[in-house]
Amino acid sequence: MKTKPIAVLLAEDHPIVRHGVRALLEMEDDIIIVGEAENGRQAVELAASLAPDVIVMDVAMPLLNGLDATRQIASAAPNAKVLILSAYSDDAFVHKVLAHGALGYLIKQTATNLLLDAIRRIHSGKIFLSPEVSERLFHHKRKARANGDLNPQLKHPELTAREHEVLQLVAEGKTNKDMACVLSISIKTVEKHRQKVMEKLNIHDTAGLTRHAIATNVIESSAQVMVG
Repeated sequence: MKTKPIAVLLAEDHPIVRHGVRALLEMEDDIIIVGEAENGRQAVELAASLAPDVIVMDVAMPLLNGLDATRQIASAAPNAKVLILSAYSDDAFVHKVLAHGALGYLIKQTATNLLLDAIRRIHSGKIFLSPEVSERLFHHKRKARANGDLNPQLKHPELTAREHEVLQLVAEGKTNKDMACVLSISIKTVEKHRQKVMEKLNIHDTAGLTRHAIATNVIESSAQVMVG
């Protein structure tokens, strides 16, 4: 009996990259593309409506980044398994991605060789990490244990899910009115969230929030943002 193909949703805002990944996957008999998303919010909506087996998710996407989209997909489509594609291999970010429900983390530079293996592996319920990420995390944990830290945690300010969304939209240059429309909340509520973000991060200007968003991989450094 023929095995049902793996239903894949592609979430990538760069059309050339997205089309390249699609071309690669369409060559495989056991994989089928069921949808494409150009931003994180669309990825969450399509995950809920299409119920894909695997979501190949870029990290740096407009309106909602891959990390926060993964967090929302965990509720919107709990059976979907997320494979993160990223240009970054920062330990703290990898920990955050896995903590928010992703089963795979693949560095874009090696994606061509490992993407098919990664999709099949996480579809079977196993975790997949790029070899360089896996090796570094192993050494990080071993070093932490040697120093007496049996449960190493990478500290960072705890923003709520909504505050993460507001941080990204601020960094993308959105006005309070724009954010209220995107998030379907009042401008007053946006202002409250924005103030909370500034207080928690101890950053009190838009330029500083933008730099923080870039440094923590919320948006790409090449993103076209307005710094006030």
